[in-house]
Amino acid sequence: MNVYDTANKLAQELRTSEEYLSYKKIKEELNQNAEVKAKIREFEEKRYEVQLEALKGEEQEKTKLEEMQKIYVELMQNDIAKRYFEIELKFNVLLADVNKIIGEAVQDVIK
Repeated sequence: MNVYDTANKLAQELRTSEEYLSYKKIKEELNQNAEVKAKIREFEEKRYEVQLEALKGEEQEKTKLEEMQKIYVELMQNDIAKRYFEIELKFNVLLADVNKIIGEAVQDVIK
């Protein structure tokens, strides 16, 4: 089996994994609730802004951080949003683990 066949097999395995299927299902459920979806989008935009400032070494705007935290607290009180974040985390962990395994396999040549 060549690398491309293996990659395609991995892609298929990912698409049939519990993490992927759960994430796909909760995203479909989220698409049925425009209000929660918009709130999650707002939270993700704020989180991105805060993370970008931190990466640039800029001083955190207290207001942005507080707004982000307030939105997150609101979202955690909503069952769909809470499940979305939990399932999204599991899916992202799966992808990170796969990337780590691949990265470790070629580590000696990319240092």
